[in-house]
Amino acid sequence: MKVTNAKEFEALIQKVKEAQAEYATYSQEQVDEIFRRAAIAANDKRIELAKMAVADTGMGIVEDKVIKNHFSSEFIYNKYRDEKTCGILEEDAAYGTKKIAEPIGILAGIVPTTNPTSTTIFKSLISLKTRNAIIFSPHPRAKNCTIEAAKTVLDAAVKAGAPEHIIGWIDEPSIELSQMLMKHDDISMILATGGPGMVKAAYSSGKPAVGVGAGNTPAIIDETAHIKMAVSSILMSKTFDNGVICASEQSVSVVADVYDEVRQEFIDRGAHILSPAERKKVAEVIIVDGHVNAQIVGQPAYKIAELAGVTVPKETKVLIAEVDKVGEEEPFSYEKLSPTLAMYKVKDFKEAVDNAVELVRFGGIGHTSVLYTDQINNDRKDYFGSKMKTGRILVNMPTSQGAIGDIYNFKLSPSLTLGCGSWGGNSVSENVGVKHLMNVKTIAERKENMLWFRVPEKIYFKYGALPIALQELEGKKRAFIVTDKPLYDLGYTERITNVLDTVGVDYRIFSDVEPDPTLATVEKAVKLMDSFQPDVIIALGGGSPMDAAKIMWLMYEHPEAEFKELSMTFMDIRKRIYKFPELGSKAYFVAVPTTSGTGSEVTPFAVVTDQNTGIKYPIADYELTPDMAIVDPDLVLSMPARLTAYSGIDALVHAIEAYVSVFSNEYTKGLALEAIRLVFKYLPRSYRGGAEDRKAKEKMHYAATTAGMAFANAFLGICHSMAHKLGSTFHIPHGLANALLINEVIEYNASDVPVKQTAFPQYKYPLAKSNYAKIADHLGLGGNTEEEKVQLLIEAINELKAEVDIPNTIEEAGVSEINFYAQLDEMSELAFDDQCTGANPRYPLISEIKELYINAFNGKKVEEEAIEEVTEVEAEVAATTEDAE
Repeated sequence: MKVTNAKEFEALIQKVKEAQAEYATYSQEQVDEIFRRAAIAANDKRIELAKMAVADTGMGIVEDKVIKNHFSSEFIYNKYRDEKTCGILEEDAAYGTKKIAEPIGILAGIVPTTNPTSTTIFKSLISLKTRNAIIFSPHPRAKNCTIEAAKTVLDAAVKAGAPEHIIGWIDEPSIELSQMLMKHDDISMILATGGPGMVKAAYSSGKPAVGVGAGNTPAIIDETAHIKMAVSSILMSKTFDNGVICASEQSVSVVADVYDEVRQEFIDRGAHILSPAERKKVAEVIIVDGHVNAQIVGQPAYKIAELAGVTVPKETKVLIAEVDKVGEEEPFSYEKLSPTLAMYKVKDFKEAVDNAVELVRFGGIGHTSVLYTDQINNDRKDYFGSKMKTGRILVNMPTSQGAIGDIYNFKLSPSLTLGCGSWGGNSVSENVGVKHLMNVKTIAERKENMLWFRVPEKIYFKYGALPIALQELEGKKRAFIVTDKPLYDLGYTERITNVLDTVGVDYRIFSDVEPDPTLATVEKAVKLMDSFQPDVIIALGGGSPMDAAKIMWLMYEHPEAEFKELSMTFMDIRKRIYKFPELGSKAYFVAVPTTSGTGSEVTPFAVVTDQNTGIKYPIADYELTPDMAIVDPDLVLSMPARLTAYSGIDALVHAIEAYVSVFSNEYTKGLALEAIRLVFKYLPRSYRGGAEDRKAKEKMHYAATTAGMAFANAFLGICHSMAHKLGSTFHIPHGLANALLINEVIEYNASDVPVKQTAFPQYKYPLAKSNYAKIADHLGLGGNTEEEKVQLLIEAINELKAEVDIPNTIEEAGVSEINFYAQLDEMSELAFDDQCTGANPRYPLISEIKELYINAFNGKKVEEEAIEEVTEVEAEVAATTEDAE
């Protein structure tokens, strides 16, 4: 129902009240399913909501708001998915105690203009989890996106069984309606996130309130700190969503011994140190009459400089003012909600702490503070913690991402409402999410989560390995062989069935797998499996048969699995919203590759297509890893030359992207380097010599599997993200799509000053250029500097592609200019949202992906003067579309 006046508001209150009374009777099982479905819906709409938020408010960055929306659905769900919130929470029979959960009632949700959609998702989800209702009062500048976020969660909740009006909102927010909401007799509690005035109004409403205080986060870099990591972390945090996060650093106090080094590192990483004259000009526009100037909030650094009459490069990350005062006389010592930063030079660590204490006292008491120091300095961490009156005391982590929890420290609860305790005029001093009855200080250190190396339990290789390895299946009863028709017609399956006959294993052959296998094909095979009841599945072929067989295995053992949820993009495979089912209870899985490229025989990945919608579902989970891989070069001797080239380059890109991935580690790097060496040495021979060059065929087969083991554990990057979309849009073979994009991606990633660094706790500062240089060194390409080595690597890849007759550009691969530009925007957005993007060392903007596509299309960089040509082509596309209509 629409709410624009007092009468309509009273009607809404009554409907929400009735809905909450009904919802209070729901069981934990009902609530958890509603919570899950609502989280999925919010996660699915994260990009659309981010775009709406920027369009409504004119603040921030779409891609960063996508992350916040993703966080507020996935991480919040992961945190509370198993937490009991209904009925008996704890029972101690010996002492005769019980803790029983009851909902509070109707909550009033106050939402800020800086983080409208993510805050709405967060508050909606925790309200649903606790059987409360919530009514939102949006900020007038963010009403459209706030309402859409609330509606998205409500629609999913109702569809899952929640009462129809369990979430409500004011359609035309006003001061009068906001006051009515906060003071209404039927409102039980206020969740207040926003400016100081709104939060104060919430606390003075006479209702219980949980709110936040102002942030003025001080950072300290002492003389023992990892300077590159510290500076990169501060810049990554300070530029996140153009600085609107209340926990972002507002100042940095640097010990004198390392001040010059830190100052230079900021410059090298893209910050601009203001001259005294520039500092004065900028100071006059950031704070007006003692308050932050609304015109600078959430704006990029160059625009703020422009507003002050200062010229800086457009790519400038942060404006830094070197100052020595704290208080009203120094505008840079305020909370600024923008990519602007005060920098203080202090004589020692104690003076740095004293300065941070003063900054917090001046503005931001109770919120967040951060120390960069050597991790062994427990005495300094303790001293800092004892002096700081902040709810979050962070060590060695970016505060925008660190303070919200569960990213850089996994025991700090995820939340988008950060309480500041009695210091900041709040009732809660922790990250909001559970009951808080006292102020609690939390010291959270940056921690690196466990990594893994998971591959099939058994990997057999060498010429003639197939018949010997298959003898291990003796004792199994029934084998289901999955392949495609060409391989079946050529007699490849007989190499398997002959052995199965010998060891007494019955079998059935399914040879209907097509390229880009569909759900219909999978379902057809699963019906046969259900009647045959195999205890072993053998996948024989390239990527398509292996992908299909993995999905058949999944559906055979878990027919209840839902593909939309299985394929849901995740930020952390361990925290995904959907819990992947365990496989292997009914069947053992054997993978036998007949191409040298996908590495699917050792990876946890598969892709299946819905034949009705054309949607591809990429599924990733280690449960899909085969139990046994048989890598027999005998099976690839007759690979066609073109397939040899494309699959070989695919293996190369697997290894390169795995080597530079943020998940790259000591166990995967060696595998990646060896795979790269093998491809460069043997792919041209395998391509030219065919079956006659048995050694080259053998080595390329091993290279593909070796690269597969590397990327199965280190994951990939945006070359694959972009290749997936380019290939599916224009029917370009996957290996060719990778070949057309990899050089552009290398050049893009090889930056010490990326616009965005991927946030991953074990990736401390930009390393891609250094890692590409190490690949060049491993290949013996020469070069004296990292820049030279990266260029030599790109040239070597070009030469390799030329040797195997691969086109230079997307245009040369047969894509017309009109068709390319017609699909460009959609491809770019889909590539940004691809699962592989998250492991790329440089977190891309959608506009950057678009530029990479354009560069790869015509083989040259897009210069400023070429923008007109792009516009003309887009206009021509639009005109063509209109004519067609």
